[in-house]
Amino acid sequence: MAIKDHLRDEVTIRFAGDSGDGMQLTGSLFTNTTALEGNDLRTLPEFPAEIRAPAGTVPGVSSFQLHFGSKEIMTPGDVCDLLVAMNSAALKANLGLLKKGGTIIVNSSGFDKRNLNLAKYGEENNPLEDGSLKNYDVIEVDVTKLTKESLSESDLSHKDVERSKNMFVLGLLYWMYNRPLESTISFLEQKFAKKPEIARANIKVLKEGYHYGETTEVFTSRYTVKKAKLDAGSYRNITGNDATVIGLAAAARKSNLPLFFGSYPITPASEVLHGLSRLKNYGVYTFQAEDEIAAVSSAIGAAFGGSIGVTSSSGPGIALKGEAIGLAVMLELPLIVLNIQRAGPSTGMPTKTEQADLLQAMYGRNGESPVVIIAPRSPADCFETAFEACRISLEHMVPVFFMSDGYLANGSEPWKYPQDEDLKEINVKFELPVNGEEKVYLPYARDERYVRSWAIPGTKGIEHRVGGLEKEDLTGNVSYDPDNHEKMVYLRRNKVEKIADFIPLQDLDSGEENGDVLVLGWGSTYGSIRTAVGELRQDGLNVSHAHLRYLNPFPRNLGELISGFRQVLVPEINDGQLVRMIRDQFMIPAAGINKIKGRPFGVDELKDEILAKIPSEIVDSIS
Repeated sequence: MAIKDHLRDEVTIRFAGDSGDGMQLTGSLFTNTTALEGNDLRTLPEFPAEIRAPAGTVPGVSSFQLHFGSKEIMTPGDVCDLLVAMNSAALKANLGLLKKGGTIIVNSSGFDKRNLNLAKYGEENNPLEDGSLKNYDVIEVDVTKLTKESLSESDLSHKDVERSKNMFVLGLLYWMYNRPLESTISFLEQKFAKKPEIARANIKVLKEGYHYGETTEVFTSRYTVKKAKLDAGSYRNITGNDATVIGLAAAARKSNLPLFFGSYPITPASEVLHGLSRLKNYGVYTFQAEDEIAAVSSAIGAAFGGSIGVTSSSGPGIALKGEAIGLAVMLELPLIVLNIQRAGPSTGMPTKTEQADLLQAMYGRNGESPVVIIAPRSPADCFETAFEACRISLEHMVPVFFMSDGYLANGSEPWKYPQDEDLKEINVKFELPVNGEEKVYLPYARDERYVRSWAIPGTKGIEHRVGGLEKEDLTGNVSYDPDNHEKMVYLRRNKVEKIADFIPLQDLDSGEENGDVLVLGWGSTYGSIRTAVGELRQDGLNVSHAHLRYLNPFPRNLGELISGFRQVLVPEINDGQLVRMIRDQFMIPAAGINKIKGRPFGVDELKDEILAKIPSEIVDSIS
């Protein structure tokens, strides 16, 4: 039977199986190969919160979605074209994310009576037989059996053979989408260099899956996705957490300062600790503390000693760090706080994404405790935003919140390597030693930016008091004077507000400077908003898009920019946090578009929400 090769400009694939089926690795390897082929892409890994959820059950399903193409790709895709389901539970958990008429490749061994019962289908209700999948193209492949046959002569254990079946699926999909095997083979050889028998087995199964596609008569189509038109340069596929790690390390080199990272593991921030721990040769020191309070306190101590002090967590840990962050505000020391957000409250949904903590960063400390808040908009943008967080913190002697989230942290996209000359300078000035008695050091004297000097302990003649009690202006001595307290509160506030003079003005991502509707976003909603607004503009709607990196202080021109629109809409993956800040500061009736389901906005979903919020006379005016 002749196999037809179809040209596609974009494809969305979703790998799904039990959390022990290796779907994250399968998706990551397919993604890396696709990046090497020059496609633009976005990914969305999703996995259980439990370390080992019950095998075969819906809560135990792990999945990885990849959207790639020859055009600009900004989201992991609303629905997938192809779903790989390794068992009954994987099909049940993910079928709603497959478009009508889409393709399902199922591992038929995962639909036996045991698996059907675990997935709560019931052994008499096999979806492969009851007609419930008639609207899809279902391809049954006994992946488990074929993998066992491929490795029947190996000396591997039954467990190791079972763990190889994801390579069969990967090889099959490489054939379907005209992807080469070489990079995956190289990865397997390096990963299992000390266990060559494991490497040989996985490579054999990978090739068997590829050749199965070539030789079986089940498949009648292959798909080709050409390279995307990316700017010239060297690229790699990068996740948000990896980009954050490199951004912090780059800031340490650019400022010529050591970087100290005090942290306590928490999903989805732990990979930052893992990544930085591998950079000891670059002046990076990591400390896994016994708890969140010790972690942030150690970072403050490092900042007092003249290092870049960084700590990380997610919402629950940030709550524990609150008092110590207030101490950094009072001491006016540079501190970078990485909040890799997840769904809350309390421990919430640890592996599900949410823009849950903006108001926590803005107001979540006792007293008047102003901090700077910035947020990356994509996985690759985590590099530049982490670097910028360090620059602002060091130059203005202030704590800075870096607000990523689970979607950015674990998702990936192509990243163009920056050059040293592309990075901003980081100007660090330490207080110089005082010789003799010609000068009395005043630790809370300020420059025109309201910034006090960075005084390193042990420097001759600049000894000074530190602590959480209110400081006397200039001297830093403990003061209970009410007028002094009010003055110091205003000085700390003015310092943060003054930073608006040292950040870029807000620009539009798309659309006109004046019009009917401005869609204003922040953080990980960028890709969905950009795509949705682009499609609405093609339909004739006068809508513009602006995306905020700087959330406190806002850019100086933000009020003027938003005043040029009849309506301001603010999509967020929370119950409305930025929209409250916009209403509060600019006194406009901004409207929120909110989603709190642990998943990013879909493009069509967001378009519908935008249209529903716009007055009918504007929508009716579309030609």
